[in-house]
Amino acid sequence: MSAAAEAAPGRATPLANAVVLGAALLAALAAVQRYTHALDAPGARFVFERERCHGVVRAGRNDCGTSTHACAGQAREDGGAEEWISLPAGTCERIAGGRLRGGDSGAGG
Repeated sequence: MSAAAEAAPGRATPLANAVVLGAALLAALAAVQRYTHALDAPGARFVFERERCHGVVRAGRNDCGTSTHACAGQAREDGGAEEWISLPAGTCERIAGGRLRGGDSGAGG
């Protein structure tokens, strides 16, 4: 037997290196596909749903105009009934005082 054909114990071979690197690459690609939207299937699209949340805006922090002003950032008081801010879908109902419809007829009877 030749010395080149027989690997010393504990010594890496080119095949073992390729297997380990291949497995690491597959694990990395699987993680990227699973936890990001970088490798989505064709036709799949990531949509970040948003909703308008009324009644929780701080003065000067609104997202858009209302019947009393025409622009974002012009709310005059905290918690105005018409003032709204855009939030991720499902968040507004978790905020105290938040409602999906604007105006003075909020939650009440």
